[in-house]
Amino acid sequence: MTKSIASIIDHTLLKPETTEDQIVKLCQEAAEYNFASVCVTPTWVKKSASELKGTKVDVCTVVGFPLGANTPEVKAFETKNAIENGATEIDMVLNIGALKQGNVDLVEEDMRAVQEAAEGRALTKVILETCLLTDEEKRTACDIALKAGLDFVKTSTGFSFGAATIEDVELMRKAVGDKAGVKASGGVKTLQDAEDMVKAGATRIGASAGVQIVKGEKVSGDY
Repeated sequence: MTKSIASIIDHTLLKPETTEDQIVKLCQEAAEYNFASVCVTPTWVKKSASELKGTKVDVCTVVGFPLGANTPEVKAFETKNAIENGATEIDMVLNIGALKQGNVDLVEEDMRAVQEAAEGRALTKVILETCLLTDEEKRTACDIALKAGLDFVKTSTGFSFGAATIEDVELMRKAVGDKAGVKASGGVKTLQDAEDMVKAGATRIGASAGVQIVKGEKVSGDY
């Protein structure tokens, strides 16, 4: 299953202290192991796109990251700018406070702003930050994501107190059915972790330990 796991991994490096040399290495690893994408902060999109030119590896970036508290207009601009710089996948953070307040109109507006900015040009994912939500809120967020036309729902940023869980992946898969992908991210550190997430319904894995996962090695650290 290792080869198929590699093809659904978003090889991730989102730490604020990330350097250009680390991005180059990330891209080289992604090309070598045929990962689905590299997931980088917006400042590294252009460099990543340049490094990965001629490969099949996509460039994924984050929008409204990590809090999700930007306005829809800002998230739409971030999306357009990232795509102009070479991004082909957008992982946005939903407006968590609006969801918890029950302001579903704002949550949908927020998602639609990104979806419309990316329409036909980039695949879209919404990060729920599941550790901050009740099960009912997770289901509501998934329903809104489907309504807004997003391609994936995603568990976590990796920057809050919780990571992806089997239970959350199962809940999200049940909520979206076969209408959207499910990305498990945060805390996926081993091949067994990744395989368990796939069995639970994940169709994409976000991990900084992509190389270790496909090599069957153990790793310690965040995200």
